[in-house]
Amino acid sequence: MEITWLQTTWWILVGVLFTGYAILDGFDLGIGGLFLLTKNDAHRQTMLRAIGPVWDGNEVWLITAGGALFAAFPMAYATAFSGFYLALILLLFMLIFRAVSIEVRSARDSASWRKFWDFAFAGSSVVAPLIMGVALGNIAIGVPLTEDHEYYGNLIAQLNPYSVLVGLTAVALFVMHGSIYLVLKTSGELNTFIRRWVRPAILVFIFFYLATTVATLFFVPHMAQPFKEHPWLFVVPLLSVLAIANVPREIHHNREWFAFLSSCFSIIFLMILYGIGMFPDMIHSSIDGNSLNAANAASSEKTLTVMLTIAAIGMPLVLAYTATIYWVFRGKVDVDEDGKPMGVGY
Repeated sequence: MEITWLQTTWWILVGVLFTGYAILDGFDLGIGGLFLLTKNDAHRQTMLRAIGPVWDGNEVWLITAGGALFAAFPMAYATAFSGFYLALILLLFMLIFRAVSIEVRSARDSASWRKFWDFAFAGSSVVAPLIMGVALGNIAIGVPLTEDHEYYGNLIAQLNPYSVLVGLTAVALFVMHGSIYLVLKTSGELNTFIRRWVRPAILVFIFFYLATTVATLFFVPHMAQPFKEHPWLFVVPLLSVLAIANVPREIHHNREWFAFLSSCFSIIFLMILYGIGMFPDMIHSSIDGNSLNAANAASSEKTLTVMLTIAAIGMPLVLAYTATIYWVFRGKVDVDEDGKPMGVGY
């Protein structure tokens, strides 16, 4: 079945939305992965205040991406949400726990209360990207779709070595991303403490990045096929490597903003690499000929046309809102003379 320009456009737009979510909520999740490294309650409050004004807006990108997937590619949405049902329900609970923990950890002046919600925040922030990565790994390596594009999956089978490796890579990527964001947003003792964790976070991510790259070349060869057919596409992995390599360079020169931008571009190029390897598939099937792609999973041309008009109006508004929020809350998180966050909450 030939793929139309509308189907291709929506395939790209859905990818852009998920990439936006990975960039924006990625540092939120990464901060959760670092949260328990400090025992200082004032430091933990500051870490939460660093994301306090933006974390809920960041998650809107995930909702928007899910809505776009549902409307543009309902077959892929239905298959993914049925076959990965347990994993996605677990992801939903992790995101709920994370949101609740941010809002209520300071609701009571109790050490045990805060300790419980601190562990809930940290645990959910690690498990959530792990699940996302496992799902991406399974979609890439291929799942057994029937001729009707049904997937009768189970959580145990989805925890295969390759998908778990992709999941760990996602966790490492977000922790690196979050540590750089904290260096950008904090000052004083906490900033010095976080700086000690940036380099190890970068090294751990690079290790998993290399391991996932090798595993993909050996066990998921179809992901590398587009690069063999179109050698000019190798510019994308080259840019990805350069973006990742620039992160420690900028950190070394105390240019946190440029380090954060490099981390953002690392995510962008990694998502582009994933997209190139997958295109035009939405869900790759381990059974030849049964994959769901941008053509057989798409809504009607009329639906895609109407939605594209709505997206053309809505996306600039979303981008403007996001940019405004980050502009208003730019700069370091304020602390008082004792090093405690100023203001109330978190």
